[in-house]
Amino acid sequence: MRPLPRRPHPGTGADTGPTDTARRIIRLNYGFQLLFNLLWWMPVFYAYQKAAGLSDGQIFGIQSIYYVAFCLFEIPTGLIADRIGTRNCLRAGAVVMTAANLAPVVSASYTGFLVHFLAIAAGRSLTSGAASAYLYDGLRAEKCDEHYLRAEGTARALGLAAKIVCWPLVGPLMAVVHAAPYVLSAASAAGSLACAVMLPRLAGTGGGRGKAADRADGGRRSGAFLRDAGCALRCVASSRWLALVMVQGVAVFTLSRICQVNLFQPILLENGIAEASHGGVLAAMTVAEAVASARPQWLSRRLPPVAWISILSLALAGTLAAMTLGGPWVVVALLCLFAAATGFAFPIQRKLVNDAVPAHAPRATLLSVESIVDRAVCALAAIAAGAYLSAGHLDALLWHSALATAVLLGVFQLLLRSGVVTRGQGGQQAAAPPGALRAGAGAPKAADTGEDGSGPRTL
Repeated sequence: MRPLPRRPHPGTGADTGPTDTARRIIRLNYGFQLLFNLLWWMPVFYAYQKAAGLSDGQIFGIQSIYYVAFCLFEIPTGLIADRIGTRNCLRAGAVVMTAANLAPVVSASYTGFLVHFLAIAAGRSLTSGAASAYLYDGLRAEKCDEHYLRAEGTARALGLAAKIVCWPLVGPLMAVVHAAPYVLSAASAAGSLACAVMLPRLAGTGGGRGKAADRADGGRRSGAFLRDAGCALRCVASSRWLALVMVQGVAVFTLSRICQVNLFQPILLENGIAEASHGGVLAAMTVAEAVASARPQWLSRRLPPVAWISILSLALAGTLAAMTLGGPWVVVALLCLFAAATGFAFPIQRKLVNDAVPAHAPRATLLSVESIVDRAVCALAAIAAGAYLSAGHLDALLWHSALATAVLLGVFQLLLRSGVVTRGQGGQQAAAPPGALRAGAGAPKAADTGEDGSGPRTL
């Protein structure tokens, strides 16, 4: 009896599964993404640095430097990937990340932690776009393009699952070996390097070109990069709607990163929640954010996406302010609610920006511009957070952050309602039809995948 033909994946037209090489690429990508982003120290790094003798000003100063460094490293890493190839870029990023996680073990001092975060910024920027580019090009070379989105989404889900399992173990492991979070993070990064080494070489990449050809081709790519960068800046300057949507997104990104990364431990410690429980709380927040991020269709379709971003931003601000009023269990519940609101907001904001990008504009470069703006504001916010905490004014910081967000959104609504800025100036209609949230708000384009959208609480 002849076997029945394999049913195609819905909406793809594919009638066969991935080839052996494509399966290998997908599996190794799963391993790389999971291990590279598995930062065991994330739930305890604030308390770890405090125990090492660093002040709040020093801790948040390092965070500010990190955000600035990430902005600077984000600019040339695309050129580096073009020059050395995405596979080699992944290997380089894994090597840098392994060394970065060992820096605090070698020197648990201000200098050691500064080197650690600078190297983290370099490692993440090397791989943020290269990982998705390699996966996309590898599957396309095998004529398995239709498996890309499924592979990308599964890699993110596996990474979140690993964090949910591992983060609750950090406190007990740290009680046995104080440096365990950083040693385990270095071991995970070394595992990602092993995955990168085993990645197959893509057909048609590298090989028979001489050095002169490399230099000439690199020069052309550098010129194209500069042209795209100039075009992206002109698009932002000429499209008020695109610029305004980006500015509105700054509130979501800054609040989420500052709360979930920088203020997460100070808030828990202020409310008497022991360090050993921080990993479990962070795992619960990760579950809340992952579920909400995958279900933007739960939001009512009666409001356009731009209105939902304003509402969710106000929800984030209100949750921050409410944390000053509750006890330990209330704070944990509010942190999970904060994470869920963040999960809803990110895919909707990503779709808003993509809809506002003019036709034929350099989309990936414009998304990088948005990422740079977000992190530049985070750098300033980290400095302010350090000053507040050094003065012992955590509650004031949370209230002032909420008020600043409300003022920003008020200005946004005034500009929108006054007619100074109209929707869709970017060349596409930014106000999506009622079914937009259900149809695709949670499905980022290939250019969106990277450090920003790879998962919750990426630094």
